[in-house]
Amino acid sequence: MLSAAVAGGVFASPPPASVLAAILSLRDAGVSGVLLIVKNYTGDRLNFGLAAEQARNRGVAVEMVIVADDCAFDQPSKAGRRGLCGTVFVHKLAGALAEEGCPLDEIVSKVTEAVKGIGTLGVSLSPCSVPGCLPSFDLPAGEMELGLGIHGEPGIKRSKVTSADEVVKTMVDHMTNPASQSHLSLKSGDSVVLCVNNLGALSCLEIAVVTRSAIHNLEGRGVRVARVMSGSFMTSLEMAGVSLSMMRADQEILRLFDAKTTAPAWPNLSTVCISGMSYILDPPAKDMQETSHTEGPLSDVMRKALEVVCSSLLQRQEELNSLDRASGDGDCGTTHAQAAKAIQEWLQSHIVPGCPGQLLSALAGLVQERMGGSSGALYSLFLTAAAALLKDRSDPAAWANAMHAGTDAMRWYGGADPGDRTMLDALCPAVEELRRLTTSPPGGHMAILQAAVEKAELGAESTRDLTARAGRASYIATVRVTLPDPGAVAIAAILRAVFEALGGQK
Repeated sequence: MLSAAVAGGVFASPPPASVLAAILSLRDAGVSGVLLIVKNYTGDRLNFGLAAEQARNRGVAVEMVIVADDCAFDQPSKAGRRGLCGTVFVHKLAGALAEEGCPLDEIVSKVTEAVKGIGTLGVSLSPCSVPGCLPSFDLPAGEMELGLGIHGEPGIKRSKVTSADEVVKTMVDHMTNPASQSHLSLKSGDSVVLCVNNLGALSCLEIAVVTRSAIHNLEGRGVRVARVMSGSFMTSLEMAGVSLSMMRADQEILRLFDAKTTAPAWPNLSTVCISGMSYILDPPAKDMQETSHTEGPLSDVMRKALEVVCSSLLQRQEELNSLDRASGDGDCGTTHAQAAKAIQEWLQSHIVPGCPGQLLSALAGLVQERMGGSSGALYSLFLTAAAALLKDRSDPAAWANAMHAGTDAMRWYGGADPGDRTMLDALCPAVEELRRLTTSPPGGHMAILQAAVEKAELGAESTRDLTARAGRASYIATVRVTLPDPGAVAIAAILRAVFEALGGQK
């Protein structure tokens, strides 16, 4: 790629003396000629041009290529289109040609022709600011700026923020509109190299979302995406925006683009065409066994218990999130609410099978699919293991054994034990109390359940003073973890809800 780069002040062209120093350094290194690749801004043209003239007076063969790839303005002023991120394409092509020993005039001719097939457009959700200065323009929250430059210049149009797909469609429509004097001529069947460029402050996730939208949009227009670059290539300080650059590409262009380079920041791109690589399968059919479920004597009781559990978890969503923010990622209440909403939806469209084992198996699949995270996996493990002991029995002793089996599965696969400041600190004491159901007379069942709930609540409260040895809280400094574990609080709330649904006192 480049043999030298010359930087000016922030958002300013470098002085001619700096450019000349770079040119003369290359001359002294033995090059046969120097190509200056300049973005089309007045200061850059003047300062690089002056340095070129001074170098020629010293006998150096110097040529200059102006890159003007901006597609923002329908009718550009006399200054012409600005030079934007499409300039990076020119760096790559010219560098590959130079590495092959191509004469300077031939390099100029080839890249000048390539520039005609390059277009760029930017969009941003925020301005940027030169360090120590105010933002370059004001942009209200919820609005985005289309067609802005790389030096903090405002764009040509503002609109409300919308989805990535809609933003990309707006950008590509504008870039390829034949009514615009700055448009990039693009038709179905054309092949392009696409660059999705982070203007400075977007996350990798956001850039990936825009990249996917851009590829799908171009493929939908019949344009073949031969190569794609995604990342930070020409930023605008901390601007929260993205630009799309496209370069029409034939086999010769692709050959030069694919040429190996030692430039450390150049991405390790695949040389395989991106278009046509997506392969989408329909999801597998749902298990049809649930159609054979039948209601039974316990159906109404179990339905009521689930309804009360879901209501309790939804009411405590923010409380659990607040507890989790102190020791985790702040989503414990949200994930439990997701599970609760999924169960509520399921109850509206399904019968509750009379067999508890079938119900727990159905809930295990639902929680696994809709709750997510480690909590979803742990609950699904518990329900799956418990279900196996409730296939043929539903007496209190069977429930007690099922709860114990579920807890053992959580401990085995999750790697935590009581005392590690997890949900097990509430669950294990309750399950140990419930094991008394295997020997108690029928009249004492509710008393045992009440005692189990109280032990779960005491266990949850005790986590306030425990040192986390498992889960996300184990990564947090102990002095910062002073509230009860949210997972343990959630377990206690679930058991309390079941107790109340069965007629227990609040």
